[in-house]
Amino acid sequence: MRAEIIKLRQRINTTFVYVTHDQTEAMTLGDRIVIMKDGVVQQIGTPQEVFDNPANLFVAGFIGVPQMNFFDAKLRKEDGKYFVEIGGISLPVSDEKNAKLAANGVGSKDITLGVRPDHIVLMGEGEQMLHGKVEVSEMMGSSVHLHLNFQGQELIIIAQTMDFEGVHQQLFSYGQEIAFTFGGNVMHLFDKETGESLTF
Repeated sequence: MRAEIIKLRQRINTTFVYVTHDQTEAMTLGDRIVIMKDGVVQQIGTPQEVFDNPANLFVAGFIGVPQMNFFDAKLRKEDGKYFVEIGGISLPVSDEKNAKLAANGVGSKDITLGVRPDHIVLMGEGEQMLHGKVEVSEMMGSSVHLHLNFQGQELIIIAQTMDFEGVHQQLFSYGQEIAFTFGGNVMHLFDKETGESLTF
């Protein structure tokens, strides 16, 4: 039906207002989407803008399948540079987000860190790695959804089952310890009290 509605709109070339609770429909059908909660507009933008730069925790959790992972973390500012401290390691924030944090006058503080499941990278062992134990491994064909226990909470990672040369990657078993990380460009930083994005 989504494809048929898109074809219909292209054929009659007019504006559609489509109301849905299904975020997949909103993302695939809309040129611009309005996300509301309890009758209050949370964010307006293109699907890509809303996905890449959610205005708050509600939007971040609503857009994206599986849902974004959220963690308690600390944002630290040192010599004009920002770092996120989580799981005993310190990860630098990207230059773009660093500039937005500085422009917004953000100081060191406790935050809620958001990272999408497909933006987490599995790694070998290293000093700047985070670790979790596999609780569930869902084979999806071209990818596997790994549910990890990370510091007592569930974390979901989407890992590809094949590399670029078509070679099958390793299988994952219950209780296996996984090392992973993520870049400063894919971090979403939210105020712990208000839930608002610190880089919006």
